[in-house]
Amino acid sequence: MPTRPHPFLDTGAWGRALQARAASGWYLMHFAAIVLVMALSPSTYSRAYRATTAKDIYTSTWQVLPWFTVVASLFSLVLIRIVVVTALSYGLSQYALQMVVRVLVLELIPLSAALFVALRSGLVFTGQPPAGSPPSPTDPAQHLSMVQLRQTVVPHVVAEAFAVITLAMVSSVVALVLAYLTVYGFSLWGVPGYTRTVGHVFDIPVTLGFALKTLLFSLAVAIVPTASRLEAARQSRTADAVQPGAVRLFLVLLLVEATSLVVKYV
Repeated sequence: MPTRPHPFLDTGAWGRALQARAASGWYLMHFAAIVLVMALSPSTYSRAYRATTAKDIYTSTWQVLPWFTVVASLFSLVLIRIVVVTALSYGLSQYALQMVVRVLVLELIPLSAALFVALRSGLVFTGQPPAGSPPSPTDPAQHLSMVQLRQTVVPHVVAEAFAVITLAMVSSVVALVLAYLTVYGFSLWGVPGYTRTVGHVFDIPVTLGFALKTLLFSLAVAIVPTASRLEAARQSRTADAVQPGAVRLFLVLLLVEATSLVVKYV
């Protein structure tokens, strides 16, 4: 009686899996290139596009900005207090503000903003393409017309990227203000020393790295879930459609964060 090979020993299965991964990666890069080119093209910015983009930005950013800022402020205040009290207890108060800025503003806030927007936009990929697209897509440049890309996909991508950047920037400014109030109170005598400390942390390389990392986070959150949803529709996958897109997005975010830490501290 013939025996079937074990799945882990089936070289054909491994080859097909690698081929599928490569094809999926190419689909993601192809889709990202198309969307970014269209987003930067002046011909895209028609009246209908601007109206759709403004509506998406309002939904993805302005509706959640107040309460996300409140939650981020509470989290920042707790973390700032813990760091300051711990630094004072060990006689390292001169390093407390630098630690707060480096850990909270440079690392935690951009990542938390990206994860929040990703979870809010929905990692449950139903396998349905955007509204108005044909039922059997084969390629991001073929199954959606130029009008459909401009009216459905590109505004959504721009709005999601804008949401990540806005939430991260506003929360960072609020965290810096809370750090000052926690250490110096409501007086102005600590402004020169505080600005000197923050300026020492935010030198030109760190500032450029922070801006680039936030931009990459926003692009990942905006593009990866949308590309995964379209790919799931192309392959007619409805079950188990959450994990591939979610894992891919988290891996991209982890890769960007790890690269940023290596460049800054290694």
